[in-house]
Amino acid sequence: MSQAAPAAPQNFRLLSFIASAPQSWFWLLCLDVYPVLVAASIPWSTSAVSIFMVVWFVVLLPTLDLRSFLQSLKRPASLLPLTLFVLALVGMFWADSPWAVRLQGVNPVAKLLVIPFLLYHFERSRRGHWVFIAFFVSCVFLMALSWIVLFAPEWKIAATEGAGVPLKNYIDQSQEFALCMFAAAPLLLTLIDERRPALAFVCAVLLLGFFCNMMFVVIARTAILYILVLFVVFAVTQLSRRLAIRLFAAGMAMGVLIWFTSPYLRYRVERTVHDYNLNRDTDIATSYGERLAYWRASMKSIAEAPVFGHGTGSTKELFDREAEGKSGEWANSIRNPHNQTLYVAVQWGALGCIVLFAMWFAHLLLFRGTGLPAWIGLVVVVQNIVSSLFNSHLFDFHEGWIYVLGVGVAGGMTAGARKVVPSVSFRTPVDAPSNLDG
Repeated sequence: MSQAAPAAPQNFRLLSFIASAPQSWFWLLCLDVYPVLVAASIPWSTSAVSIFMVVWFVVLLPTLDLRSFLQSLKRPASLLPLTLFVLALVGMFWADSPWAVRLQGVNPVAKLLVIPFLLYHFERSRRGHWVFIAFFVSCVFLMALSWIVLFAPEWKIAATEGAGVPLKNYIDQSQEFALCMFAAAPLLLTLIDERRPALAFVCAVLLLGFFCNMMFVVIARTAILYILVLFVVFAVTQLSRRLAIRLFAAGMAMGVLIWFTSPYLRYRVERTVHDYNLNRDTDIATSYGERLAYWRASMKSIAEAPVFGHGTGSTKELFDREAEGKSGEWANSIRNPHNQTLYVAVQWGALGCIVLFAMWFAHLLLFRGTGLPAWIGLVVVVQNIVSSLFNSHLFDFHEGWIYVLGVGVAGGMTAGARKVVPSVSFRTPVDAPSNLDG
């Protein structure tokens, strides 16, 4: 009996250690590291993204303060993604599709649940910049590999469409490269303002590498549109009026130069015109013609149930019906109309569109401030909105996770910075004199 007595204190110490572990420096470090691993994995692996996010949730839950977390859910930036997910769940009950299809319809929306947790955590954390550095460095390696496989295709990791695409597809790659280019552009200006020529040169070379890769190697046609939009947003929000005018003039001159020096870019633009003519004069399936067909079918379906839609997962049944009796590429079975608004409206009608647009608007307002995190968040949201005109990128795995991670981390950092100190710009104010003004 006397030998068994110390067991109780030992058990108490063990329980005490387990209870205090979530507050230890190592646990909190892991809490910040797993989103870093997610960001680094996005350009390369879908499985790794899912695994690291699940592990992050397991590590996060013991650190949540339930009262403050529930209070944070009242903010529109957190509440609206949650509302869209709840709408997808409720929408299963008025859909006519099999339950397996309805559950598949919920899956693309589920990732939005992560946004409130990321906003909550990175408002407290001071390591959010690690996430952006990891994503940028990962994309730099992908960009380098893209240039390599352009001249040595045997280095490709997977069989892909496009000479300079080492894995996944050119749409995902364009999304990543454009995001890195615009997100880091103000950093280059800051380095120039601070007279740090070595770092400014490295940054300029990397941004030029991303830009030339898209102009001369491979680019999605949708990327051309959001690059132009982000170019305007950058000039208006980050530059003085004089510098903005100079940038527009330089951009026009560069556009003319690239048009005459890049056979690939001319091919991409001319291919769009060619597809339009084929769709007008023949019955051959083209990406342009297929999109128009998907949009017409979606509009017809929306007219049948304009307020609440046909329910979660109904897009699969809609496009399966459209493919019946057709041959070739017209008979392909798809799940979405390649437009985010139509994708939402078919399933949840005008109600779903209101929630979607309100969420985008709330996330735009989240990044009204100055500072690099606010700019990165703004780029992520604007890119997603523009690219979703011709795709369903919010519900796609790759682009959807970029949106979730970008909004969650940058939004949390922006909110946290407002609490600590008044927001300050990471470069000279828009109307202030600058060394670049000459």
